[in-house]
This record gives sequence, C-alpha cells and structure tokens, in this order.
Amino acid sequence: MTQTYHAKIYVTLRPSVLDPAGTAVQSGLKHMGYDNVEQVRIGKYVEVTLTATSEEDAKTQLDRICDQLLANPVIENYRFDVMTVAGARA
Repeated sequence: MTQTYHAKIYVTLRPSVLDPAGTAVQSGLKHMGYDNVEQVRIGKYVEVTLTATSEEDAKTQLDRICDQLLANPVIENYRFDVMTVAGARA
C-alpha cells in the first residue's frame, strides 16, 4: 500500500560558490538604507507531492530527484523536509 508524502525542498549554492544574485540584492538593500545586512544568498524552494510505499522510499526518491534534476551537485546543496499527507492514500 502506498502513502502520499509532501516534501519541501531547499536548494542553495555551496558556501564556496560566488553568488552574484545575492551580491546584487545585498547591494540594493544597502542602497535602501539596510546597512546591517551582512550577506545575502539566493536559492530555490520547491514543493513536491508524491506517493511511496514508506517514508524511507519517499526520501530515496526525493534524493534522486534533487540529485538528477533540481540541484546541480557540483555547485549546490539541497535538503528536504518530508511529511505524510493526512488522510491521503494512493
């Protein structure tokens, strides 16, 4: 029997990778008077709903999805939070 899971996925640049978009936003904030902002990093947020036989299976699938499509493992890190969708069964 399968269960429905909902994942919130966060993809961010590795700390060693320059972030020109983040630098541009930080500069804009400084021009707006926000001199206290020390660093800005831009990332991606993705939500995925999927079915799987277990939470572990869902996590394995999400790991592959992130590694193969949503993130570039050379320059980005990712993490995700998985929760069971209450009352939803496939």
